[in-house]
Amino acid sequence: MTVSLLAGGALAGAPPASGNGPVFASASVGEPTGQVSALTAAAAGARGRVLYLAKWHPAAEVRVSAWNALRSSRGDEAVAEWLAPGGGFDYAKQRARDVRSRNKAFCERVVRTHTVEFSPEVRAAAERAVRGTAAEQAAFVRTGYAEAQRRDRAARETDAQHQQEAAAKERGFVGAIAAHDPGEQVRVAAQWALRAGATDADVVEFFGYGWMAGAALDLEGYRARIADAEVLRHHALSLLIRDAVAAEEALKGAADVAKARAEAERAWKAVAEHADTAGKAWLAEQEAAAAQAENWRTIADAARTGADELWKAIADPARANQDTWAREQAEAAEAAKSWKDMLDRAQDSAQRVKG
Repeated sequence: MTVSLLAGGALAGAPPASGNGPVFASASVGEPTGQVSALTAAAAGARGRVLYLAKWHPAAEVRVSAWNALRSSRGDEAVAEWLAPGGGFDYAKQRARDVRSRNKAFCERVVRTHTVEFSPEVRAAAERAVRGTAAEQAAFVRTGYAEAQRRDRAARETDAQHQQEAAAKERGFVGAIAAHDPGEQVRVAAQWALRAGATDADVVEFFGYGWMAGAALDLEGYRARIADAEVLRHHALSLLIRDAVAAEEALKGAADVAKARAEAERAWKAVAEHADTAGKAWLAEQEAAAAQAENWRTIADAARTGADELWKAIADPARANQDTWAREQAEAAEAAKSWKDMLDRAQDSAQRVKG
């Protein structure tokens, strides 16, 4: 169960950005101010999103590939191609699904979620695997992790009575997490600790590493999901703006000016509707991240005042998770603001072409 719980995203290198998607056009002399501002805002938004992915996407392939796109001498053209379907983002995600990448990601996740104090054997074996060859990483995933877990459990049995007493007291709390935690993978980890046939040792291990392993997967899942959604939104935006600019250009010398104005207005309204939908989606993500941040703040406070060793191991990771989700909340708020700006620009353009 723990192996499947930890086996989530992937990490490794990345290909150069490539693809044949639409490009954010550069403004030229004579273009209406509304066109220029919308194009500029769209390009800036795309670069901002790629920068976020370069910093925080769970897969190293995507992070490295995103940096390559940002550093390209081709500027916004390279960024647009990277975001387009079949471009660098999609290719990097495909690379991240490689078995070797997933094995390495598993080893790295174990290092992040298993403390030396609670799981010294697992931590040491995982660190060796991270530094080792692909074959050594595969061996750790297949058998090494479970073997190291058994060694740690045997060592913990010397203090089994105290830990079991503490675990028995915390079963109700773990049950509440299993039912109500905002993170799906944390709920799964808690449910596993309380499954039929589980013992107090399973509750101890939930506090020791299962909780943080689930939290790590929840964060990775959130980041991967919003990345996929936002890349699609930016690609769609580039197409809609291209159509709106073309419709506005068609006004020049149009035989039926009224019809051309109506078409240009509809095109800019489509941009506005897309931006409005995207902004609302980000407001929902902001609320989700805020709920996670508040949840981890509560846990960190409880861990700081807890007397049992079970809780002491949670304090620092909980505070780190609170800070991470607070940053995600701020990022979501900034994204919502960016889309609101695009909405305003598109509405202004629709009004302008209406005449």
